[in-house]
Amino acid sequence: MTFGAVVRLVGAVLRRPDLWPTALRQWQRATPKSWWRRAPFLPVPRPDYVRFRLVTQYGDENAPIAPPDVIDYLSWCKQQDRLGRTAG
Repeated sequence: MTFGAVVRLVGAVLRRPDLWPTALRQWQRATPKSWWRRAPFLPVPRPDYVRFRLVTQYGDENAPIAPPDVIDYLSWCKQQDRLGRTAG
């Protein structure tokens, strides 16, 4: 993923403060435990997880991630989190 693509994705999320807690929660869930012990020594999802998500979303592991799709995904996650809290 290019730097410009990351900036566009982050920018899309920054314009939606209502999704910030959900985005942080999803980032934490996708980040491997003890991430600081393995290269690239950054709190990012494992490449195989990202490949899986790209293939299931777009059918191609090399597809660019569309910012509206990220917003839709985070909105869905927020809704699922809310449903999980009320179902228990």
